[in-house]
This record gives sequence, structure tokens and C-alpha cells, in this order.
Amino acid sequence: MAVIAHGIAVKVLEQLGSRFFQELSSALGVGSELKRLKHTVIAIEAVFLDAEEKQASNHSLRIWLGDLKDVLKDAENVLDEFQCRALQNEVMKRYGSTSKKVRYFFSGSNPLVFHFEMAHKIKNIRKRLDEIAVLKDQFNLVQGLEDRKTTMHRRDMTHSFFNPSDVIGRDDDKKKIMDLLMQEDAGRNVSVIPIVGIGGLGKTTIAKLVYRDEEVVSHFQLRMWVCVSDDFDVAKSMTEILKSAKVTIDKKMSVDALQEKLRDCLTNKTFLLVLDDVWNEDRNKWIELEVLLRGADGCNGSKIIVTTRNESVANIMGTTPTYKLYGLSQEECLSLFVKLAFKEGEEIQHPNLLEIGKEIVRKCKGVPLAVRTLAGLLYSKVDEKEWKHVIWNLEQKEGGILPALQLSYNQLPFHLKQCFAYCSVFPKDYQFSNIGLIQFWMAHGILQSPVNENQELEDVGDLYIKELLSRSFFQDVDVKDIFQYTFKMHDLIHDLALSIAKDECSGVTKQSSVAAKVCHLSISDNGQEVTTQLVKLSKVRTVIFETEQPVSLVEACISRFKYLRALNFKKSSFEELPSSIGTLIHLRFLNLESNDEIKRLPDSICKLHNLQTLRLNECVNLERLPKGIRNLISLRCLTVTTEHTSLVENGEGCLNSLRFLDIADCKHLKCLFEGMDGRLPYLRTLVVGQCPSLTSLSLSTKHLTALEVLLIGDCEELSLTEGEYNENLKLSLRRLEIANLPKLEVLPQWLQGSANTLQHLDIEDCHNFTALPEWLPHLKSLQKLRIADCPKLSSLPEGMQALTALRELEIYHCEELILTEEEDNQNLKLSLRFLKIDNLPKLEVLPQWLQGSANTLQHLKIKNCQNFTDLPEWLPSLKSLQKLWIIACPKLSSLPERMQDLTAIRELKIEECPELSRRCRKEDGPKIAHEPVVELDEVYGSSSETDDDISVKTPEDDEENVHFVEIDIEEDPEIAEAAGIMGTPCVFLFSVFPSLDSNACYLGLCRVKMKREYKEFIEENK
Repeated sequence: MAVIAHGIAVKVLEQLGSRFFQELSSALGVGSELKRLKHTVIAIEAVFLDAEEKQASNHSLRIWLGDLKDVLKDAENVLDEFQCRALQNEVMKRYGSTSKKVRYFFSGSNPLVFHFEMAHKIKNIRKRLDEIAVLKDQFNLVQGLEDRKTTMHRRDMTHSFFNPSDVIGRDDDKKKIMDLLMQEDAGRNVSVIPIVGIGGLGKTTIAKLVYRDEEVVSHFQLRMWVCVSDDFDVAKSMTEILKSAKVTIDKKMSVDALQEKLRDCLTNKTFLLVLDDVWNEDRNKWIELEVLLRGADGCNGSKIIVTTRNESVANIMGTTPTYKLYGLSQEECLSLFVKLAFKEGEEIQHPNLLEIGKEIVRKCKGVPLAVRTLAGLLYSKVDEKEWKHVIWNLEQKEGGILPALQLSYNQLPFHLKQCFAYCSVFPKDYQFSNIGLIQFWMAHGILQSPVNENQELEDVGDLYIKELLSRSFFQDVDVKDIFQYTFKMHDLIHDLALSIAKDECSGVTKQSSVAAKVCHLSISDNGQEVTTQLVKLSKVRTVIFETEQPVSLVEACISRFKYLRALNFKKSSFEELPSSIGTLIHLRFLNLESNDEIKRLPDSICKLHNLQTLRLNECVNLERLPKGIRNLISLRCLTVTTEHTSLVENGEGCLNSLRFLDIADCKHLKCLFEGMDGRLPYLRTLVVGQCPSLTSLSLSTKHLTALEVLLIGDCEELSLTEGEYNENLKLSLRRLEIANLPKLEVLPQWLQGSANTLQHLDIEDCHNFTALPEWLPHLKSLQKLRIADCPKLSSLPEGMQALTALRELEIYHCEELILTEEEDNQNLKLSLRFLKIDNLPKLEVLPQWLQGSANTLQHLKIKNCQNFTDLPEWLPSLKSLQKLWIIACPKLSSLPERMQDLTAIRELKIEECPELSRRCRKEDGPKIAHEPVVELDEVYGSSSETDDDISVKTPEDDEENVHFVEIDIEEDPEIAEAAGIMGTPCVFLFSVFPSLDSNACYLGLCRVKMKREYKEFIEENK
């Protein structure tokens, strides 16, 4: 509770210290009141950190904090009303006529009356706050405790949270569960395998390892994954199973229809279904679902994996003995801890920290989640005192895993504590989106102000998420696109968040009991029971509907909760939003996406001058945006699907605060803004997709100077020829992606304005695109160029070697493209790291200018180039080359000399090059004898390729006599040294012929079996 109250106090102080309120205080004659209010808040704010630590053991202190929080929220609401009025005045100045201004003055919103009422409210709040502040002295709170963020001794954060950490110590568990999956269960067409263990052990992780195993993927015809969690509803479970099976369903489908769909989906298929995180102990519910799963014909051998913490659940559902998951060994925990708490090899430099780490690991009791959380906490610290402090805190709080998680929370900086606590309003197993969560935080004003003029609030929020990810408060990251990634909170982490914000955030079901002062709601049920619970609430700021709700409940929330900041109606199905929405002057976030019934928005929505986010994507029947949308002067994010021909009818001065604009699936849209003569000075991202009638963006590039990302796809009538170019124009574009624009022939001239900023250029599926411009090499910051499916593109411009920042070049399916050999400049140093070429039938040789990347090129892939005849003799000069793939180049017959100079090479792959493969097995074998991984296709026969077996090479004349000898480098050092493979992280399987000494095996006749860690390294660096 203290962290929530503290956050509000900080925000109130920021508001009182702003220039706006300083000017307002003198205008209203309440300068002394606001000054006294500010001083009182400052005095209270100084003791919050101490109050947070003491509240757990002091009931009276918790009550005091609750009363304080209520007053601070009232203060925030009053100050916010002032800012709402200021925005209203700004709109009136911009767009109001004289008659409107006169009516406004004589209306009930007369500013003189408003100012008098506000002055009275400020005095009342100041008195209440003074009364509460006096009581703080009885708690002996210490002032000025330093926030822990100022005492951290940080090392550079080098881990990428998008790369999941290796799973350690679960190989044996995986094998045993795999055996259960693969064995036949006589007499049962569907077997249920329960996995039981306490929270944080990794039950879901084990299930994922099995689910994604290649043997499992090939064995089962259908795989489905459903996260069940607390609510075991049969109809909902059927729906989620069908969704996982990629079956299209209507959300209004009856239970009988769902049953029929499920039966059809499973019939004559061997399936694997994972029911993750099951809590249901009602046997009848399970039997109802089980009958449906077993009732399909032809599904013999199918399996269901159930993960649960509850042994009773396993007994109800299981048909095999329960597989009990236990904690990791101390050695395994330590390996995991070292991997996450240190940079690679760094533990050797800090032996004292390692010893302390061993003691910390011992107290984690084998629970991987605790190990990960504490390791993430300590990764940012090098001081031994900090590490010992962790041990001391763990010793003070015995019992269970939550103390370890609580400790990690305690070590968070204040701003992260606050953001983390607000996450508890979302239900367990909720899939967060980075964009949605950031906008939610913004709506409640809990993001710190940007530290520099180039940073936006959205950037601050993204940094917060990454920090929480690095500390293991979030997990299961899934990258959706260049903007969006999703993630989840572990159940125990969610329990922790809820314990911190239990009086602030609550889920609402028919059975729940909601505290009267709760401010943030997630509603997952409907009916009179839910409505009854909402009646006693008044100061709610967040409502998230998790299920479809009747319009009556929507109207009730809008009419009752006047202080709403965030409303989420995603996947609702009402035809019209109530006009009373216009009374929610504090509203910042409104999500109506995926409502396929709504046809129009009320004009009153344009009174929401504070609104920052409006999500209308996938509202396929939305006729148009309201005419007064320009009044939404705080709008930063707009996503929209509309039936109208224009986004707005009058674009003059429209949406000046917009940062993100996403327009998708607008079948009749012809232009974005009619009469757009104002600027979009802050627009950073513009996404336009699936607008087949769009002919013009109707946006002058001179008005888009802040635009950083432009994505345009599936717009059959759009040519991008509009927009003038001025050589003095300086744009900020960093990323341009174009896909399926049949009328695009050349890139627009105005793109030259981004010569110093453009880093990523992607052109795909533009069948009439004929030429890249001659000025392309002037893009000095270009790092990645990707061109795919442009069949009329015939050449690259001269001077490509001038692209010294280029790191990745990918060219696919450009049938007319010829890469000309330009004169090489030996003094030019390029930065190219990845070159991938696929289906360039006119390619014969590689261009000379690639030699400029001799010190940087790491991956070279040439595929489906039917006329490619020669690898250049300078290829061995590529000193950094790690991976060389040559596939389906039938005219290529030999490798260049001195291939042994490629000392960095880790993988050589040759497929569908018959003559080259033959020579590599014979006369060219010595050229590749040094390669740690050689993969040649089966010219003389075929062989099944497994996950670990990269290739098999067996000469036809010795095929019957060949046998394989496995050489483990650590166990067979003498043979490994004789074979010349010491120091390579591989296990080799050599084909040994009776006529050859095994100590002199011919490396060109080898089969490589890679160890897991080396394969994962290769996969990460593809």
C-alpha cells in the first residue's frame, strides 16, 4: 500500500511544482493554500520508504497509510480537474467560434464558478491532509531514507531478455516424460500424464521442452496448448483447445456446436494436449471435458499432459502414475545461478561472490524461480556487502519461496515497485503486451518524465519492462513484430504483486468479495452478483473487462466511476458506446478493439481531452471516426479499422500530439487525411496495412520530421509517388518496410531526407519495382537492406561499396537481378556481417566490393542460384566467416584454394550441388578437413537426419562395410588430437573403413554429432 500512496504523493508534488499551478494559484487566490498543501505532502513523502518497511508488522500504520492514500487521491483528482479545464480552454481557443465561447461562459461550466468550487476543494483537502500528517509522529518514522536505486553498484547489462536462459538440470525429467508420451497405453485411446510440483519448480518449462521436441512434433499429428489456471470452465476450455488447434470459431457458438467442432477437430488424429496450471478439483467438470476428448474416433495413442500444484487434481485426471517434479540439486542450482548472476567466466574473477552465491543458492531450496529471481537481482551488483545483505534478509524470513521473491521486490527502485504493483490488476496467466502495459502505466501517470528531449514516455516505459524482465519479474517473452512483444508473470510473481497491492487492485467474479476502497478492477464474470459488488465502489480508476459484458454493465461503470483513467472493452460486442462516455474527463486509455458490432462512436467522445490511447483496430463495421476528433489534443496512440473512405474529413490541425498511428484492414479507405495542412510534429510510427483502395497518404513529408518508422503493406493502389523533395529537408526515418505494393516502381525522392538516419530498408513483393535509386549509396546509416520477390529489379545501383554501415544484405527471388562486378577499392572498409542470396538465377559470381568486408562477414548463404559457377579466389580472405551455406547451385563445381585460411569457420553446408559435393568427398576433401561442422547432402544415398545428426556421408563403394566410431574429445584426447579436432566443442562420429586406421580418419568422410551447447550457440547466431 505504501508504494501506491508514495507514487501518488510524488505525482501531486510534480503537479504542484509545475508552472501551470504556480500561475493558477495566484489567479485563484489560493497561493497560500497550495503552498501549505505542498509543504505537508513533502513532509509525508519523506517518510514513505520507512513506512513501507514497517507496515507489515504494524496494523495501525497500515490504516494510516490507507487514509493518507485516500486523501492524496482526492488531491490528485482535484488537481487533474484543473488540468482538464485547461485542456478544454485550449480546445476552445483553437477551434471554438465566438458564439460557442459566449455559450461556454454562461453555461454551468462558467470558469468563475469552477474556480470558486476548486478553491473550496483545495482548502478542504489541505485541512484533511494536515490532520492526517500530524498522526505520523506516533509511528516514529525516519525521514529521508535513500531509495535503493542510488546505492546500486551496477555492471553493464549485457543480457538480452529476448534470449531465454538455458534450462538446467531437467534432461532426466524430460526423458522420462518423453518415454511416457511415446509408450503405448493398452486399452486407452487417450492417456493423461499429470506433472505435479510446487510453484516455481518449472512444471510449465518441462512441458514446453517436451511439447517443442522434434520427436514429439513428428509423432503427434496435432498439438494443442491451453493455460487453464483458476477458472476450469468446460465451454471455455473447449474454445481455447480449438483456438490452439487453429480452428475458426464464432464467439457466439453454442456448447453443442463447440462439442461438434471439437469432435471433428480430433477425429482420426493422434493428438497431444497440454493443460497447463490446472486447479480444478471438481471431478464432474473434468469428466465432462474428458468424455469429449476421448469421444473422437481414431485418436488412439493420443496423450494429455496436465501440470498442477495439487496432488488431488492429478488423482482426478491422471491415467498414469503422477510424475512428481522435485527441486534441482545444489550443483544444478549453482550452475543456473552462475549463468544468470555473472557474465561468462566472471565468477572466476570474483571468488568471494561465488562463495556467497553458494550460500544464497542453498536457501533457494532447489526452486529455479527463486534462483533466477535472486540471480537477476544480484547481476547488477558487485559489492560483497550487497550479496551478504541478501543472505541476511533470507535468514530473517524463513518459510516458503515468497521471501526470496519479496526480497527481490524490496531491492527494486521505487518507480519499478510502483509499476510492478499495478500489474496485479490483470488476472493470472495474462499475456501482457509491451505497448498495452506501457499505455496503462501512462494512463495512471506512474512513468517518470523523460531524461532528455529525444526520449518519449513510451521509451521510459519500455526501459521499465526490460528492467523487470532482466530481474525475472516477467517471463515467457514472445516477439510479435518490430514494435510488439508479449510476456507473462509467473503465478508466484503475480501472488507477490497482489500481496503488495491487495487493497488497490482486485479481480471481480461472482464469488469474489471486493474491498470498498479498491481502485483497479478486472472483471471476468457478469450477472447481478457482479453488478451488486460494483455498487459499493466509487473511486475506481481502472476497469478491464475480461469477458463480454452487457451494455447495462458498461453504462453502469461509466455513470458510476467518474475518475476512470483506463477502460478496456476489448472483444466486446455492443453496437454503440454510451454517450455518457464524454463525462469521463480523467480518461486516458480506451480500448475498443476487436468489437465487430460497433458502428459508430458518440460525438461526446471528443470531450475526452485527456485521452492518450484510443484503440479501434479490428472494429470492422465502424463507419467513421467522429467529426470532432481533432479535439482529442492529448491523443498519442490511435489504432483504427474503419469503413469510411477517409480517416478524418477535416484534417486541419488534427491529432497534433499523435506518436503512433496504425491503420489496418480499411477496405474503402482512399486517403488518410483530407485537407491535411497542419503538422504531425510528434508522429514517430506510421503503420498502414490491408487498405486495398488507398491511393494517397495525403501527408506532406515536411510535416513528418519526427517519423522514425514507416510500415506500408498490402495497398494495391498506392504508389508512394506523392510528396515533394527539398534538399534541405531533414527527416528522422530509421526504418522503412514496404510489402505488396504492386504500383510501386521506384522509391520516393523524399526518402533522401533520411540519408543520415535510415538504418533498415525492406522491400518485398513489389512486382513492378524496377530499380533502386542511384542515391541509395548516400544512405550513410543504412545497416540492413532486404529485397525480396521483386521480379523486375535488374540491378543494384553503382557505388554499393559506399554503404560502409551496412551489416546485413538479403536478396531473395529477384529473377532479373544481376550483381555487377564493380572495381574493388582495397582501402574501403565495409561492415557487412550477413549476406544471404536466394533465387537469383542470373547471378554468376559475387561482386568484388564484398572484399571490403573481409574482417566482418560472418554468415554467407547462397541458395537457388542456377547459374552461379564460381566462388571467388578471395573467399578465404574472409577472416571472420563462421558459416558458409551453398544450396542448389548445380553449376558450382569446386571450392577455392586455401579454404584452410578460413580459421573462424564453424559450419560448412553444401546441398543440391552434386559435382561440388562429390569433389568435397574426394579430391577437395583436404580443403575442408579443418571445418568443425561439415554438412553434405546425400549424393550416394539417403539417411534420416535427426536433431543431433547434422549429416551422413557414405561412399557408395564402401557403404556395406562402414561403421561409426564416436569420439568424445574429453574422453578420447589422443584420437581427437590425431584427427586434428582438439579444441572444437563437438563430438565426432567418423565413418571408419576397414582399410583405414581410425587414428587417421579422413575428415571429409565424417558425420558430426553436435553437443547441445554448441548447437544452441549456432542457432543463436544464425
